[in-house]
Amino acid sequence: MITYWQQENGRFLKVKKDEIQKSKPLWIDARNVNSDEADVLQQEYEIEQDHILDILDPDELSRIEEGESGYILTIVRVPVYDPSAETPYFTVPVGIIIKGKTIITLCWTDSEVLKDFGANRVRNVRLTDFPSFIAQILNRANLNFLRYLKEINRRSTGIQNEMKLEIENREIMQMMSLEKSLVYFTTSLKSNSLLLQKMRNTRLIKFDEEDLDFVEGVMIDNKQAIEMADTYSSIMFNVMNTYDSIISNNLNNVMKKLAIINIVMMSPTFVTSYFGMNVKLPFDHLAGYIPIVYITICCVISVVLTILALNVNKESLRSLRARRKQQRKQRKSNSKARKGR
Repeated sequence: MITYWQQENGRFLKVKKDEIQKSKPLWIDARNVNSDEADVLQQEYEIEQDHILDILDPDELSRIEEGESGYILTIVRVPVYDPSAETPYFTVPVGIIIKGKTIITLCWTDSEVLKDFGANRVRNVRLTDFPSFIAQILNRANLNFLRYLKEINRRSTGIQNEMKLEIENREIMQMMSLEKSLVYFTTSLKSNSLLLQKMRNTRLIKFDEEDLDFVEGVMIDNKQAIEMADTYSSIMFNVMNTYDSIISNNLNNVMKKLAIINIVMMSPTFVTSYFGMNVKLPFDHLAGYIPIVYITICCVISVVLTILALNVNKESLRSLRARRKQQRKQRKSNSKARKGR
């Protein structure tokens, strides 16, 4: 969908194509575009087809360059939240094309960053200053990155609390999805950081002194978002490794119990297998229910031995945990005593 915006008294107003005032700067917002709409923009504003394909490529990195017909292309990556997607938090490229008094933003999906501009939720936006407009888009993208990172951390904490009660495949898949989102965010933020540095040094667009101060603040927010994404990624990686160890430990405990049961049950299996051959049975000379009584006693003894073996295993685990807990308390008390000295 293509919408046309012009600014009046600091506010964006949607206008129809035949009502555009040519004396004022124009913002063309193209989101969720199809092939026909992309062709219209390409032909009307003489945009190279390779640049259109680059903008519509989900994996395209941030960059700035000049087109053959005299326009300036800037590609930035912005965050997107889609709860129905397999990975709910991801990033998409947004192409920003400056040609004359027209600035075009092109994206293959919807973007909350661009939606905020159309809803006049961004302050101090000047459509007469296109470099400042691009910096405002990057700044808004950084704010959304920070907000989504906090949401990812909050969701990760909630999933960890559920995994403390019972570890299921659903929680593990959710943690993997959030970890993938953090990787996407980190890659896009670093790509935007390189773009900001290049924008300051390039001659394609010129910032005035006020814009340079604003770009400095945008770069600081970008670095903060990168550090937050790296920190959350490291924490989530360690958490997943910890739960992998817990799952392996639980599996080892189950295998120990099964091994004990198998060892206990080997004795009656060996006896029944031996006397199943052509040998004389030990209770053959006894009459009545006496053989059944003997067999029942043997089964009861086997069950009792199994229960005792399992209880001994539990007691050894409890004593081991108690010793480790006592050792941790002793270490803490020693460290406090050292600090007091």
